Amino acid sequence: MPVHYNSKIPKSNMTKAKEKAKKEVKKDKRPTPLNKPSKTLNKLQKEYMKEHSKKHSKEHNEYMIKMMKLGFCIEQSHKLAMKAIGK
Repeated sequence: MPVHYNSKIPKSNMTKAKEKAKKEVKKDKRPTPLNKPSKTLNKLQKEYMKEHSKKHSKEHNEYMIKMMKLGFCIEQSHKLAMKAIGK
């Protein structure tokens, strides 16, 4: 039978540390990369960025390229760039 603790009992330091770690994990809501990190963009990504750069700012495009090099796909990097920098 499970033991039910009274809510008035103070939490241990270990429990507080676990809760703090959970909060820190929740702050980083960046999705996991779908691809492996690389030093350069592949052919498809380069072609896409040529067209994409006409509609968006330099900062947005640089952020997208940085994310794609970290392994994020085009759609993921675009969403991240829109949140971080905007159009």
